[in-house]
Amino acid sequence: MTTQTTPLIPGTATGTALRLDAPISFWGGVNPQTSEITLAGHPQRGTAIAGTILIIPQLIGSSSSSAVMLELSRAGLAPAALILGSRDAILPVGVIVARQMGWPAIPVLVLPDPPFQTGETLSIAHDGRVTNA
Repeated sequence: MTTQTTPLIPGTATGTALRLDAPISFWGGVNPQTSEITLAGHPQRGTAIAGTILIIPQLIGSSSSSAVMLELSRAGLAPAALILGSRDAILPVGVIVARQMGWPAIPVLVLPDPPFQTGETLSIAHDGRVTNA
């Protein structure tokens, strides 16, 4: 199955999906030294996001989330890609700054109500097509 998304930051990636079951803010919700979800009460608390195709149907806004994304990139602990349920201006800023610093920049895609589930292997094409492998 192939699904077309809207790329905010184009790129390619392949990896295992991790779909978050509750909204999250990276500021205070993700440890930038370990990539683990630390938000109290979050269903995936303790799960590492590094290297995953991270699916975030809902974000909790915090302008500092971009700094956490930048730190994850610097440490080599960023997700392989982000699929967001709605447009966001904050997390992509961290990805753009990482690119400007010469660190790996990951694809950031938007897809309302993303259908992908944890454990699926996904492949992302530069034009935003996501294929279940």
